[in-house]
Amino acid sequence: MLTSPNSFITVMKIKQLLFGLVLLLNISVQAQQATKKVLFTIDDKPYYTDEFTRVYKKNLDLVKDESQKDLNQYLDLFIGYKLKISKAYKLGLQENSAYQSELKQYRGQLAKNYLTDSKVTSELVTEAYDRLQREVRASHILFLVDENALPADTLKVYNQALEIRKKALNGDDFGQLATAHSQDPSAKENQGDLGYFSAFRMVYPFESAAFNLRKGQISKPVRTRFGYHLIKVDDVRANRGEVTVAHIMIMKAKDEAAESDKAKSTILDIYKKLQQGEGFEALARQFSEDKSSSSKGGVLNRFGSGQLSSQEFEDVAFGLSKEKPISEPFQTQFGWHIVKLVDRHPIKPFKEMEGELENKIARDERSRLIAASMNEKLRKQYPVKTNNKLYTAATKKVTDAIYDNTWTMPEGIPEGTLLNIAEREIAAKDFLNYVQMQQRGGLTVKPLSKQLDVLYQNFVDEQLNRHYDENLEALFPEFAAVMDEYRDGLLLFDLMEKEIWEKAKKDTTGLARFYTNNSGKYRWENRLDVIIASSTNMDVIKKAQKFFKQDKTTDYIKEKLNNKDAVNVMTTQGIYEEGNDALPKGLKYKKGVSDILKDGEHFFVVKVNKLLPAGPKSLEDAKGRVINDYQQYLEENWVKDLQQEFSVTVNREVFEELKKEINN
Repeated sequence: MLTSPNSFITVMKIKQLLFGLVLLLNISVQAQQATKKVLFTIDDKPYYTDEFTRVYKKNLDLVKDESQKDLNQYLDLFIGYKLKISKAYKLGLQENSAYQSELKQYRGQLAKNYLTDSKVTSELVTEAYDRLQREVRASHILFLVDENALPADTLKVYNQALEIRKKALNGDDFGQLATAHSQDPSAKENQGDLGYFSAFRMVYPFESAAFNLRKGQISKPVRTRFGYHLIKVDDVRANRGEVTVAHIMIMKAKDEAAESDKAKSTILDIYKKLQQGEGFEALARQFSEDKSSSSKGGVLNRFGSGQLSSQEFEDVAFGLSKEKPISEPFQTQFGWHIVKLVDRHPIKPFKEMEGELENKIARDERSRLIAASMNEKLRKQYPVKTNNKLYTAATKKVTDAIYDNTWTMPEGIPEGTLLNIAEREIAAKDFLNYVQMQQRGGLTVKPLSKQLDVLYQNFVDEQLNRHYDENLEALFPEFAAVMDEYRDGLLLFDLMEKEIWEKAKKDTTGLARFYTNNSGKYRWENRLDVIIASSTNMDVIKKAQKFFKQDKTTDYIKEKLNNKDAVNVMTTQGIYEEGNDALPKGLKYKKGVSDILKDGEHFFVVKVNKLLPAGPKSLEDAKGRVINDYQQYLEENWVKDLQQEFSVTVNREVFEELKKEINN
């Protein structure tokens, strides 16, 4: 089914909340470095006042239950939390390879805030946001040259580019020059036209050159990893931002051709009703099979380019206008749609996009600028010392075979420390291992001595960053605190899955017993098995009512009342609880054919095939809710068991002092 903006934005907000909490903690921890005291112990393991205070204050604004703001209550919750962590360690869950891998991944994410140059990052974020306000349409002519080509070869290609630029400046058609000279294969078809693009769509040097040109200007040769480019800006327009639309969706069957034809026929019928003047929102509520939006008249949360899983849907949505607010029916991989424009929105404010832009920059060529700045800082922060004599001896072991990826490390590697970074000692063998690994990526710098010098400087930078990374906990107490919380949080998740969630799903006997003891909570309301006919024409709905009374099928009714030019009646059927929005208002809980009912501009008649009176749900019908309730029941009793399994001692005198400090 279509991945709606609702789902996408929900996921994004969860991620933003996660890292927002990290940033919040980063700020608050720095103020929490006061003298710590033992607040309580679990089996003689101490837990301190500073951690309790930090976590309490960090979560204070997030807690909705006022009772949890009470320090006595919060202490009980905190001890319960630590009891669960103690149980996880007792079970050895910290040794699980999946847990260790996930913890490592989390640490890598958190470390990014410390492993980059924040000043350079901030400048690049600001620049990117400014560029995102515009879309540039540009054409280019590409002259291929290897990134590590010899200076003479590079100069030759550069001069070729200058010659073609001169022709363009003298009036030759840029598109024809691209067709004749560009080494971009697509130029034969598009004359070098790349269409409209904004930030992050092209390699960074190309993007920068394009955004620094005025409309109609032709750049000097621009160097990227592909070679040299001549760039001409053909147009500049404002970015189209975001859009809010409503849609009606009919899902297409996966296999059955007849069912697929039925979906197409249904959407075409709905489109005819729209053309006849019926309301989009009312039709969406009745017929759209996207249940996440149908109850809201088909309205989706606003979205921008690339946020949906269907490019076709986005293109149609952004193509709508006030003059043409409703699309014709169109198909995506999810089914058939009709889309209505609700509103347009400009680019999001800078603060809302800042985190997203930082992530994009980290994956973009811009990141090289940040890395270079960071490397320069680390070289100033940590003393670096190279044993030049050992370096010379070690590099003599390397041959030109590295250019063919056939060099292997020989015997007799010189012993000793090649590189010192602070107190860290790095052997010559480590550098040669690095050389052996790097040759796989293809090495092109010549002569060999120059290539090895380049590799060694990269190796030094890599070792500097590794040393810095490994010492983040010692350098930044707030980072250590965040990692402690993640470590415990991941353990708790694994523990809950093992002890509660999986048990609730697999313990069929316990689940059945819990359901029996609480069966009064799981009940159906009165239900109706119905067929509903709707129309905006009273005469048509009267005929439909007559056909219902004659036990005619829905296919018969539509065949008699609809024609090629007009869809006069539509039908739906299903089992609904009394009061469900899908049922017309005023429908009586009574078997048979209903009176004609009116809701808004539509008339309805309902054939009630069967009445299903209120009563208990079976375990199978209520299984999802029963499992959820059973999990809560198990957890409540489990904490009581943990209090018996572990010895907990609270330092009441310290706790009373702490309460006074926090309250003041």
